[in-house]
Amino acid sequence: MTLYAFYGALEQGFAYGLMVLGVYLTFRILDFPDLTVDGSLPLGASVSAVAISSGYSPFVAIFMACGAGFLAGMVTGILNTKLKILHLLASILTMIALYSVNLRIMGKPNVSLLGQNTVVDWFMELSGLPQYLSTPILFCAVCVLAAVTLVWFLHTEIGLALLATGDNPQMITSQGVNTHTVIIFGVGLSNAMVACSGALVAQNQGAADVNMGVGSIVAGLASVIIGETVFGDRTIFRAIVAALLGSVLYRVAIALALGLKLGAFSITPSDLNLITALLVVVALTAPGIKKKLFFRGAAS
Repeated sequence: MTLYAFYGALEQGFAYGLMVLGVYLTFRILDFPDLTVDGSLPLGASVSAVAISSGYSPFVAIFMACGAGFLAGMVTGILNTKLKILHLLASILTMIALYSVNLRIMGKPNVSLLGQNTVVDWFMELSGLPQYLSTPILFCAVCVLAAVTLVWFLHTEIGLALLATGDNPQMITSQGVNTHTVIIFGVGLSNAMVACSGALVAQNQGAADVNMGVGSIVAGLASVIIGETVFGDRTIFRAIVAALLGSVLYRVAIALALGLKLGAFSITPSDLNLITALLVVVALTAPGIKKKLFFRGAAS
C-alpha cells in the first residue's frame, strides 16, 4: 500500500469514526440492533449539502444534519417503545422511509458541493497543509473530541441510565427510570452522530448521494468488532477508543485488500461487501482460536 493510500484510509477511518461511535452506542450500550444507520448517514449528507447550497455556513449545516439524524433515531425509538414494534423491524421501517425522505430533501438522487465552501476548505486555509494531510487531522480531531465527550456523558446520570437500560432494563425500571424515554433518547443520539458523520463525508467528497449509506451498518459493526478484538473492551474508555481505532483498522484492511493481486486475479471495489463479511468472520472467530491455542500451549 502506498503512503497516499494509507493517508486515504486514515481519512476514511476518521470520517466514518462518528458513525462507528453511533453504532457502538446502540449495539453495545443499549443492546439495540439499529439499521436506521443506512438511512441516517445519507440523511445527514443530504441535509448538509442542501443547507450549504442554500447559503448556510458549513458549520450550521453540520448542526442541522445532527438534528435531522436525532429526529430519525427518535422515530425508530418511538416505533419500538410506544408502538411495540420489534426494534429490528422498527429500524428497517425508518431506514426504508428515509430513502424517500432523502430524495425529497435533495429533490434528486444527488447534490454536488463543487464550488461551495466546506469545513474541509476552511481547515485547509487555516492549517496551510495539503488536503491529504489536513483532512485526516481535521477528522481525527473531531473524533477525539466526540470520543472524550461520549466517555464523559456515559459517566453522567443520564449516561449511567443508558448503560443500565442496555444491561438490565428490569432493574433500572424498578429504580423509577422510564426506559422508553432513555431508549428514544439513546437511539436519537446515536443517529445524530451517524448523520454528523454523513455530513462530514459529503463535505469531504464534494457531494451527497441517496445511496451513500448502503452497507454502513455492516461497516460500523465490523469496525466495532475488529476494535474490540484487537484492543479489548474492559472499560468504557477503552471500548470507545477501540471502536474508533477499529474504524481506522477496517479502512486500512479494506485498502490493503483492494490492492491485493494473485496472478491474473485482483480484488475490485465490487468485492467490498465480501471483504467486509470475511473481516467480521475473522474478528469474531479470532478470540476463540487464540484461546484454544493458548490452552494447548499451556497443556503441552
